[in-house]
Parts: sequence; structure tokens; C-alpha cells
Amino acid sequence: MSRTRIHNLSISLDGFATGEPQSAEAPFGHAGERLHEWMFATRFWSQQGAPDGTDAGGSAGVDDAFAQLHSIGFGAEIMGAHKFGPPGWPDDPDWSGWWGPNPPFHTPTFVLTHHARPPLEMEGGTTFHFLDASPAEALATARAAADGQDVRIGGGPTVVREFLAAGLVDHMHLVQVPIVLGRGVRLWDGLEALEDAYDVEAVSSPSGVTHLTFTRKTAS
Repeated sequence: MSRTRIHNLSISLDGFATGEPQSAEAPFGHAGERLHEWMFATRFWSQQGAPDGTDAGGSAGVDDAFAQLHSIGFGAEIMGAHKFGPPGWPDDPDWSGWWGPNPPFHTPTFVLTHHARPPLEMEGGTTFHFLDASPAEALATARAAADGQDVRIGGGPTVVREFLAAGLVDHMHLVQVPIVLGRGVRLWDGLEALEDAYDVEAVSSPSGVTHLTFTRKTAS
């Protein structure tokens, strides 16, 4: 069976994965781009949108090694409504996401929302499907579309927290960034003793971030 994976989810020292308030001008609220500066310096990020075979630059260190896994082995993605767009996007019939005509997912992508709309086919193999479903129902739908490959839970933090609470995540890669946000949307609320179900490893990077991987323990 395919696995359910999370990659490159950045959180602050106090556990926030986004700031507030979110808007079309500030997708991560008062956090700005600070949670993701580590990624912007990587070869992985430089390669996004670059023509095939182009040397786009960027670092090839530990941050890049983790970041590259974001694109390997996935056949579908699940994301929350607030990752797809700012507050109020369901009222805009022309809103098609933050990413332009060729989003970076290149798979069927399932947006969890209470506002149904027809599927939205984009360039590059991405089709957005809009679901009003529980985590388990959404995962079953995504797995069927993934055709044996893994399913990525793309965020935001509320959706990731719901899938963790439901016991549906097999592997999670978090990036702890050395900043304190103080407010926003926290990942950890309600997930007491989550570590009991996972093997946890930490790798420090020269950039100052810490990569945390959670791998579900196998039953003995």
C-alpha cells in the first residue's frame, strides 16, 4: 500500500507553521518568507520552473538533500483550503491557486473545502479536485488516484494536524527554523505524546535549521 508522507513543512521554534493574518498579499501572514528562507537557497528551489537540464544554481548541502525528497514517489496530493488560497477564495470563481497556470504538483491534487466546485485542470499534469471529506475519506480518494504511489499531505498546518490526529501519516519531515513567531497556526496543539508512535531523528544544518523526521514505528 502507498504511504502517506509530509515533506518540507517549516515550523518556528514555538511550533507555528504560518503567521497571521493570511491574505492574498501575505500568504504566511506576519511570518512573511522567514519560515522558508532555508529552502530558497537550495538547488531544489532553483530547479523549480527551470528548463530541463539547466544548472539553476543553489546549494547542494543537507538542506537540498531533504528538500529534493519533496518530489520523489508521489502520485497525488492533499491540501487544505488555506493552502489553496487566501480567505474568501471560494467566492472568486476565477481563483486557481497561488502557482500560476503550471502548478508544481503535477499530480491529482485534492483540496479539502466545504465549498464544492468542478475539477480544475491545469498545465503540467495538475488537476485540482475539491472535496468536502474527512481525512480518511480524502486519503482513500487520493490513494485511488495515486495509482500505487505515495500520497503527499501538503499542508497547511491544520490539515497536517488533522491527519496526524487520525493516525494516517506514515512519514513526516519537519524543518524547525530558529525564529519565534508568537502567533499564527500551531502544528502541535492536541498532539500530546505523538512521538510515541514514531521513530524521530534530528539533523542540524549549517543554515541554522534542524530537520526532524518522524517515521511510523512498525508493530512488533
